[in-house]
Formats: sequence, structure tokens, C-alpha cells
Amino acid sequence: MKWEFERDRSVLMVIDMQNDFVLEGAVMQTKEAIKQVPRIVKLISKCRELGVPVIYTQQETHPLLNPLEVASRPQLREAGMRKGTKGIEIIDELAPQPNDFIIRKRRFSAFFQTDLELILRNMHGPSAPVDTLIVCGTVTNICCESTIRDAFFRDYKVVLGTDICSAHTPEAQAATEANMVVFGRCLDCESIIAALENGKG
Repeated sequence: MKWEFERDRSVLMVIDMQNDFVLEGAVMQTKEAIKQVPRIVKLISKCRELGVPVIYTQQETHPLLNPLEVASRPQLREAGMRKGTKGIEIIDELAPQPNDFIIRKRRFSAFFQTDLELILRNMHGPSAPVDTLIVCGTVTNICCESTIRDAFFRDYKVVLGTDICSAHTPEAQAATEANMVVFGRCLDCESIIAALENGKG
């Protein structure tokens, strides 16, 4: 094991589990995402029980502000992850609670031009700053991996939840998991929960 992580210095990142990514027939549906919702619900519940902060991200798209993303996905020219729409909201099963954080982003990484790093640095104060991100959500090889890489560049430990992150293909999922040899560790949901209950893992 390259390193351990401590519960009291960890946060859970729930990446882009929005209606426009998860629901059947949604404009950017990731078909595997809906299958992972029960496990993510269980992990979020455990984190809240143990006092591990939960941070959600919401991808927001606009043709003027996301020109290359829209150009590569023509379906986004007219709709998808638009501010003020139902599609941009987190799915009901994973609805944020008042003490959770929501990071609204316009790029794949949750760190790019957002308040995420400020939140991570200050949420626990100087005595026990956050040093580990546990990542779940979608899409594994796009927004999840972009956030993971940016976290690694900032010297955060990262745990990728292998059965709570979803990609469009098994090959894409496997590629990101392989990259975690460099960028962090891979654990399944039950192993993450066991480590949190133990206090470290």
C-alpha cells in the first residue's frame, strides 16, 4: 500500500450525478450511472453518519462559455446541463443536504476556476486539513479523472471508487483505474466504508 488515508482528513466527492447524466433518455446519459446509485446512497449515508464532508459537483454548460465541449457533443447546442433547468440538478436519490457543499463548474475538473480548493483548505481548520478525496460519480474517465489529476497535482491523496464511478465503456473505466497506479488508489464501495468505519484505510 502506497499510503493510508484517515477518515478525519477525508471528503467524499460526488461528481456530476445530475439528471442530465443519470436519468434514462437524458441528453448526456451514462448508462452505468443509475446502477451505482444504491451504493453511492449507502456511502453518502455512512459519510454523514461519521462526519465525513460530502461535496457535490454540478457541470454547467453554455454554448458561449463551453464552445469546445459543445462542438464535440452536438446535442449540447440546444440543451443539457443548463442553469435553471431540472437537468442540471443532482438526482433526487442523492439530493444534497444543508450541510453538504455544491461546486458548480464549467470545465471537467472540479478545481478549475471554482472554490473547491478554498473549501478543502479551510473546512477543518489548520489542525487537521483535508488531505484525501474519495471520488464517486460520472463520467469516470472525463470529469472524475480530470478532478483526480488536479487533486494529485495539488498533493491530495485520491481514492477512486471502482464500483461507484461510471464510464461509457468498460475500456474507458479500465483505463482510468489503470492510471490510478500513478494518481491514487482504487477501492470498491464496501472497502471504502470499512476503512471509514475503522478510521483509516
